[in-house]
Amino acid sequence: MASLASAASAANTTLRCITLVLGGARAGKSAYAERLIAEELAPQQTALYIATAEARDAEMAERIAQHRAQRGAIWETREVPLALPDALRSISRSDQPVLVDCLTLWMSNVLASEQDVGAATRDLIAALKEARGPVALVSNEVGLGIVPDNALARAFRDHVGRLHQAIAEIADRVVFVAAGLPLVLKEKK
Repeated sequence: MASLASAASAANTTLRCITLVLGGARAGKSAYAERLIAEELAPQQTALYIATAEARDAEMAERIAQHRAQRGAIWETREVPLALPDALRSISRSDQPVLVDCLTLWMSNVLASEQDVGAATRDLIAALKEARGPVALVSNEVGLGIVPDNALARAFRDHVGRLHQAIAEIADRVVFVAAGLPLVLKEKK
């Protein structure tokens, strides 16, 4: 964690209106996004953590419990596995930053519920454009590996890739995290 703080300070990071944080599994994305928001908070201010994961088995339930315990008191957590655009519209406030973790789990939920992925993506983009305060979104970069061997996995990879491109287009800042180190891909001045 200390390396994330030093990397964030060294990169002169500040949370913009919309920040997209991408990277591989266990790359340090969530910790980086949490630190970005925590550094922006005034004393006694809280941030909102929108968690998209669902505890569908014991191992995932344990992961969720560990994440909650690590976050600390500054975070108010809401579990929103599917209705992410609606949640952003109803809870976005200028005085409370929001962290969404993670978009790939949200996309899995959208696909599993057999929703129209294009419509869900457009709705999320619209909700982000309407956000009244800072929003950081964490997501796994799934397009750097081999081509998946089945149609569902290829469709998932394609949908997530298009989602990332759509959010990156409207984002003020896009950061790729590898080995806990942030690489700024886009930053509006």
